[in-house]
Amino acid sequence: MHLGALFIIRHVLTSASVRETARRFQLSPSTVSAAIRNAETELAMKLTERASGELVTLIASGGLLEGLEPITVAIGELCQFADHAGAGGIDEAWAARIPVKIVAIERFLEVADHGSINRAARRLHLGQPQLSLQLANLEKFLGRRLFERQAHGSVLTEEGRRAYQIFMAISQAWNDLKSAADERYRRTARSLRIGSIIPTGSESWVARCLGLLVSEWNARRSNNAISLVAMTADDLREALKSGRIDVAILDSVFGLEDFRHRELLQTDMVVIAPPQSTETTVAELVAAHAICMPSPRTGLGHAAMAFSHERADRRLRSRDITAADSLPVIVDLVANHGYVSFLGRVSAMPIADKVRIVDLDEALPMSYHVAFNHRKAAADACAVIIAAAARITSEAVAKTDGTRESAA
Repeated sequence: MHLGALFIIRHVLTSASVRETARRFQLSPSTVSAAIRNAETELAMKLTERASGELVTLIASGGLLEGLEPITVAIGELCQFADHAGAGGIDEAWAARIPVKIVAIERFLEVADHGSINRAARRLHLGQPQLSLQLANLEKFLGRRLFERQAHGSVLTEEGRRAYQIFMAISQAWNDLKSAADERYRRTARSLRIGSIIPTGSESWVARCLGLLVSEWNARRSNNAISLVAMTADDLREALKSGRIDVAILDSVFGLEDFRHRELLQTDMVVIAPPQSTETTVAELVAAHAICMPSPRTGLGHAAMAFSHERADRRLRSRDITAADSLPVIVDLVANHGYVSFLGRVSAMPIADKVRIVDLDEALPMSYHVAFNHRKAAADACAVIIAAAARITSEAVAKTDGTRESAA
């Protein structure tokens, strides 16, 4: 990491704006974004994300801001040391472009501590000419002579001693940040991160499948702890692509060409309606009730929207449709507030006591898939998920068939 990048990152996290930071420091937005990405990689934490086109700083950024404070103070001292002090002691345009890397600072400190470029080079496993060139470049950038070269070694000048205090503060603050990052890396390496589409509720096949996975996985005393997160299909694909998760349960095969994936189960789409409703067709339900669908960011929502535009009665296409990424909210709207919606039959069956399930006039097949990365633990988890899903959905079908026979 460069010192300039750390200065940029602090302002982004404070202002919550890449573009404002770029304008303030007269940089390109891509340069500012690259600084954020590099810090996220170095520190093993997600700092920002986009929400409705706006940059949102995450909770972890607060801790980083605190950790960057000593570095920011030291950068201000470095500006004064190099005669680049501005308002408030910092020439911000200069500070944002400081090319000095943390590794160069640590090498300077190593030479100062051992009083010899040769001894420091041996300890660092570097060539003496390479280390000498780095020190010369540092002195040239700062416009200050930092070492007196003597017959028996290199001694800090008065200006070098001042630089030593500044660089020591930066090194200590950075090492504190990195030690926390190293622990996060170790936890991440041990953890198997699994993402799934949002369950309809605690009784849904998705929730039960993940519960079985955790239970069986831990019973095996696996070395990989499991962490779970629920997202939309779009977010799951992006998280799998970026490496933030290892396994994804999705309600669509769309966009999985670049991943290893297996079909989890097949079903068809149904309408879920209020339990007290009496309408029997999609057209009648749409005419009589408000509509809430999963958003197109979900595979289910994408399929439902396609159905409404291509295969449904034109009265459905002309209706105002509320989109929501929360399936529990959609189920509540249907069960308690008179809405209708669309679900896969396998997701609708566990909530048959809360809603009416109405078949479409023409069957619309759906399939769920599980995608995973190269880790062996991810492939093992997929096998458990597939077996759990088969068991849970077959139990639900058997229970439904038994209920029908009793009613007959």
